[in-house]
Amino acid sequence: MTVRVEHDLLGDLDVPDAAYYGVHTVRALENFPITGTPISRYPELIVALACVKHAAARANHQLGLLSTERADAIAAACGEIRSGKLHDQFVVDVIQGGAGTSTNMNANEVIANRALELLGHRRGEYLHLHPLEHVNLGQSTNDVYPTALKIALQFAVHRLRVAMTELVTAFADKALEFGGCIKMGRTQLQDAVPMTLGQEFGSYAVMVGEDGDRLGEAVTLISEINLGGTAIGTGLNAHHGYAEAVCQELCATTELRLVTASNLVEATQDVGSFVQLSGVLKRTAVKLSKICNDLRLLSSGPRAGLGEINLPAVQAGSSIMPGKVNPVIPEVVNQVAFEVIGNDIAISMAAEGGQLQLNAFEPIIAHSLFESLAHLTAACDTLRTRCVVGITANVARMRATVDRSIGLVTALNPYIGYEAASRLAADALNSDSDIASLVLDRGLLTASELETILQPGNLTGSSETTPVTSTHATRTH
Repeated sequence: MTVRVEHDLLGDLDVPDAAYYGVHTVRALENFPITGTPISRYPELIVALACVKHAAARANHQLGLLSTERADAIAAACGEIRSGKLHDQFVVDVIQGGAGTSTNMNANEVIANRALELLGHRRGEYLHLHPLEHVNLGQSTNDVYPTALKIALQFAVHRLRVAMTELVTAFADKALEFGGCIKMGRTQLQDAVPMTLGQEFGSYAVMVGEDGDRLGEAVTLISEINLGGTAIGTGLNAHHGYAEAVCQELCATTELRLVTASNLVEATQDVGSFVQLSGVLKRTAVKLSKICNDLRLLSSGPRAGLGEINLPAVQAGSSIMPGKVNPVIPEVVNQVAFEVIGNDIAISMAAEGGQLQLNAFEPIIAHSLFESLAHLTAACDTLRTRCVVGITANVARMRATVDRSIGLVTALNPYIGYEAASRLAADALNSDSDIASLVLDRGLLTASELETILQPGNLTGSSETTPVTSTHATRTH
């Protein structure tokens, strides 16, 4: 392998001549063989880093600190990276010591070496354009890394919100389709009162939709950046007009609404916005997992369980039991939820572990957030396309369950009293009888009264349900 020799404060080091990265990246590759996963796994982060470096070059040129030739070359290199080129050169491990310094160095070196080529020089000829003197001018890892992270997270959150919106639509469509299907509601896995399957699926649409709104609120918090604060927020080595200029350039480059923090010292050490975002992701995961638990329960059986709905059969369920089909799509979403909840704990610990003017643990925060966002996005898409859109209802089974359920006595409370209703429920259970038959047999209500009370609209608040106990309400006493 052909190499070039580069130098840092530790001495000389061979760098693959074909590589766009340099000596600092090679050191990081040696120091952090942790996950085997390079930062290029998260293209949003690579694009965001290029956006930051592009904005910095333009701002420094505007302030007279960087020549037109160098600024244009840096901007052009960043443009290529933003379009998807050279991502394979971002090779440092996603989990690293140094508060993200290795990530920033990797970006500086790739951009510098590509810019050198555009200027007609060879990679590594830093006399003409230097990774630190020019690409990193007026910057520190401590303001570049969190700023890039916040931009990248906004890109990733947008994708998740799109997936959640589509899932909401799928649940809402099912709510409309199942609007006339009456069934028993359950509390603590016991019969409660009647409802419609449409109401059940409509609640899922609302649950997911609410979390999409909460994500929008969390994005507002990660729109505040500390770029221009340099090492600890004091702005050392940055031009006095740099923070304002670079924020304007970054807004134009990313088309995001970003604002410079009013207190850069606070903003450099505080990772509360990441904790907030993680909390919303955990909330989303918890609620998605609850919905999937419901789907598994409602489809349990097919003959020995609730069996109220049918999930699409997507694969054989057993290597030993012929014909068995398992709820594998809800199960995989459950597992994503477990991971997101675990990631939230890691993020909380990393945030708590920060010391004085910097949190050194932002790489694990970044890794955990990106994993949660990517996997939740995939989970929402998978749940929608492989499960929800294909769900069907077992209408007759649900109606039969309502007819036989003692939960109907709740609707009779205002007419026969709680004590009489309780005795009626106990007798129905002991005799394996249905409520309507016992009411009529004992003369507690007339058939007409019973039919009125048990109208679907009275029981569920919906006017589009199938009749309840229609075979019993017409009996004569």
